[in-house]
Amino acid sequence: MGRQRAGRFLVEGAQAVREALTWPGEVHELFVTEAFTARDTELHALAAGRDVPVSPVTDRAMAGLSDTVTPQGVVAVCSFVDVPLATALAGTPALVAVLVEVSDPGNAGTVIRVADAAGADAVVLAGDVVDPHNGKCVRASTGSVFHLPIARATVDETLAACRAAGLRLVATDGYATTELTPATAPAPVAWLFGSEAHGLPAAVKEAADESVRVPLYGRAESLNLATAATVCLYASAWRAHGSPDQV
Repeated sequence: MGRQRAGRFLVEGAQAVREALTWPGEVHELFVTEAFTARDTELHALAAGRDVPVSPVTDRAMAGLSDTVTPQGVVAVCSFVDVPLATALAGTPALVAVLVEVSDPGNAGTVIRVADAAGADAVVLAGDVVDPHNGKCVRASTGSVFHLPIARATVDETLAACRAAGLRLVATDGYATTELTPATAPAPVAWLFGSEAHGLPAAVKEAADESVRVPLYGRAESLNLATAATVCLYASAWRAHGSPDQV
């Protein structure tokens, strides 16, 4: 609730803070410990270049700011990263990841990272879903929350907006009859991913243009959310980029 009122959130760790500092206006202040200052001068230089104040704090104070067991010694105060749905889907998006009612911050952050790596145009968090500014989500994204548009909306708003943007709505479903391959990966597409525990709601699968499953060739029962998202997003990315080895 505190970060919602302030419109600010905390970003921990050197990599995530470094990514935040690459965007003007994102970072409002850095808190660093003496030990971190002694071993890392790069972030100080980046902060100085952005006119971001750097405040030294004790290890005890850093522990109070951090929600990790072993803090790295640097925390940034940043502006919220999410944007309106219309902004995230502006133009002609070709690849969008939609997380439907995904509550696990580690999974959400990892999918944001994968979407960034696959060149997705946006990530939409739909329905009763994790806050993208959650500390674990931000850490799992390793800074990717700053690289591509992230929007939050209701499920119905998200599906309607994606369809209006010309995206094919494709649900991921382990029981679907259609198997995904790089050669048949849909594009442009909004991939719909559900929670790891419950998958996509039935109403969402019914509203989708089609459902596909990632084939399992071994004895594993299933793939976790982040792994399945990686396969789906990269299948579409390979097709879009015309990689001769993959399509």
